[in-house]
Amino acid sequence: MTEHTDPSMRGPEDLPNADSPQGAPGAPAEPQKAHRTRARPAALGAVLKRLRQPIPGAQPRLRFEMPPEHLDSIEAETPGTGDTARFGAPGPRISAQHPLYMGFMGTVGVGLALLVYWIGSNTTQLLLWIVAALFIALGLDPVVRWLETHKIPRPAGIVLAVSVLVLAVVGFFATLIPTIVEQVTELVKQAPVWVRDFVDSDFFRTVDNQFGVRDRINEELDKFVKNPEAMGGIFGGVVGFGSTVANGLFGTLIVLVLSLYFLAALPAMKKWGYRLAPRSRRARVEALSEEITRSVGNYVIGQAVVALLNATFAFIVMSIIGVPFAVLLAFVVALLAFIPLVGGMIAGVVVTLITLTLGWQSAVAYAICYFAYLQFEAYFISPRIMQKAVAVPGAVAVISVIAGGSILGVLGALIAIPTAAAILLLLKEIYIVRQDKH
Repeated sequence: MTEHTDPSMRGPEDLPNADSPQGAPGAPAEPQKAHRTRARPAALGAVLKRLRQPIPGAQPRLRFEMPPEHLDSIEAETPGTGDTARFGAPGPRISAQHPLYMGFMGTVGVGLALLVYWIGSNTTQLLLWIVAALFIALGLDPVVRWLETHKIPRPAGIVLAVSVLVLAVVGFFATLIPTIVEQVTELVKQAPVWVRDFVDSDFFRTVDNQFGVRDRINEELDKFVKNPEAMGGIFGGVVGFGSTVANGLFGTLIVLVLSLYFLAALPAMKKWGYRLAPRSRRARVEALSEEITRSVGNYVIGQAVVALLNATFAFIVMSIIGVPFAVLLAFVVALLAFIPLVGGMIAGVVVTLITLTLGWQSAVAYAICYFAYLQFEAYFISPRIMQKAVAVPGAVAVISVIAGGSILGVLGALIAIPTAAAILLLLKEIYIVRQDKH
């Protein structure tokens, strides 16, 4: 039985040959097979077209956009005749020198200043998180732009950069927490042994026979146990430590999320910021802002590379000497070395003191190797890495780091040098240029 198809569904190549009648025995089946082959992509295209159609009842997401930067034409309002004739023409604006105007605007200005101060004083922690997230976003932006130059889309670059940062934070806590648990467990196991050995020692027996130390200790322990305020203080200290750890973890999560959002919206944020300046000065504002953000980003990346090299060298030396918990101490060295000028010195002193547990020879050997590396880093590594970052005089750098650390702690010390560089750039390009014209 021969299959009949609609002639309207055939192409020119599917029409039957005039020489061979349709349905004749022995007619070739290739035209019918080709028709079925072409029908499949058509059906698939129809399904995809159906899927691309919006869901019934769905509305497009509202997006707030800036008005166009250059308006082609501005329609001037023509004064109406009806309302003007009925209510009269508007009078002149009140003078800015009028006492009522000056008093009202002065009161509004003072009120707004007090409102801003109240908001800032009650959201200090949030403002610090925002500053830290913006600092991290500016630091990761050069990496994302470098990935964009290598044909990696910006969303993928953002995910990759933030993932590396998250892995570093998770690695630090994954190394820190087991070490703390191990040390606390060992301390709990060894504490009774240490106490028993001390009580059985000849020194304690001699002191106890002369001053009655044992009875005095038992009396003080009884008072402490029976004192509810002391026990409440211990419980409050434990709760306070737990809340501090929880706030630290929550703050870390908030900073990471804000860094992701800032990094994704950084081009739009810059565009918005440039639009706040007058159009006549917008090009200059954009050039100065791009130079500042570029310097901050290069500084963060450069300081991160310096800290990573510092921690790697410290880990190698600690592994050779046999310092315990070398991985955790390497993380600590990296965090401290990220602080400019003083971070490396603090890291060297901390690890040297820990190395004293192995003997003074090991501590001296580590101190010689590490502080020699700091000199090599200061004269050979940092200048080559930081040559594209910021240029700040030594005295200004020291003063800015001390001032930033006094105001905002570690975060202030981190952002002190980029802030000082930005202030110096603005002074050179705006104030000094203006003064040279007079």
